[in-house]
Amino acid sequence: MYFKWLSLLIISFLAAGCSSVFDKQVEWEYVEPDTYPVLTAIGYAPIAAQPGSNLSTKSLKAIKASKLDAYRELAEQVFGQKIDGQQQLSNMVLNNTRLKASVEGVIRGAQVVKSYPVGDDTYATEVKLDFKKVYDIYLSTARPRKIKSVSYF
Repeated sequence: MYFKWLSLLIISFLAAGCSSVFDKQVEWEYVEPDTYPVLTAIGYAPIAAQPGSNLSTKSLKAIKASKLDAYRELAEQVFGQKIDGQQQLSNMVLNNTRLKASVEGVIRGAQVVKSYPVGDDTYATEVKLDFKKVYDIYLSTARPRKIKSVSYF
């Protein structure tokens, strides 16, 4: 019985010896890319197709729609586009073909460069997304880092 308890005590000391008995201090440094891309996108919207009773209301809605279209274009560039396709055959004849495209994402830090009419019936909005600004926004929330050095005591 005494030998059993002594063996158990020795095994527990050996197992505890395998754990870390040193304290350590880890220094982190933040990683920054060498270059930052700048993406640009242009959105378009027809003025006459907008709902409204007069031309100024339709123009304002076209400006807003062209801005949203430009943001959609940026989201496509950043996140990609999801494509769903479907085809139906009946008696070995193609009856129906359906394609659906969608994009989803959050764009932060984009800047409207300019909005302007194109011709008589279209409005265009140009936006740009500087990834330096996106990186700064990301740093303020996520704080990515890597190990700079480890000191053991």
